[in-house]
Amino acid sequence: MPSVPLMALVDDDDALRNSLDNLLRSVGFRVQGFASAEAFLQAQHAPETACLLLDVRLPGMNGLELQRQLVAAHWAMPIIFVTAYADDDVRTRALAAGAVAFLYKPCREEDLLHAIEAALTHA
Repeated sequence: MPSVPLMALVDDDDALRNSLDNLLRSVGFRVQGFASAEAFLQAQHAPETACLLLDVRLPGMNGLELQRQLVAAHWAMPIIFVTAYADDDVRTRALAAGAVAFLYKPCREEDLLHAIEAALTHA
């Protein structure tokens, strides 16, 4: 298994995925992007994913449902929500289900990198 952690990005916004991909690669992570929750599940990268960056609103299965399925399957990867969907109930449910952080778009690079560092440190 490679020593460089794999970050998975699940967001249907191509520009955001590309931006986050560039940021994460620039600090040394491996990155795999997906436009939907179903694409992430079909790729079967969950067991090797060090941290999942996930939007709430996605085509098809939403981010909370993906989180629920991963928890039910006992895939204990840290999840960081990065979303423009600013609803306190959704934020509360995501964090209660084990999300490490819930960041609002656009988020500062420092905030995202700090959340990833915390996720990887406590994983």
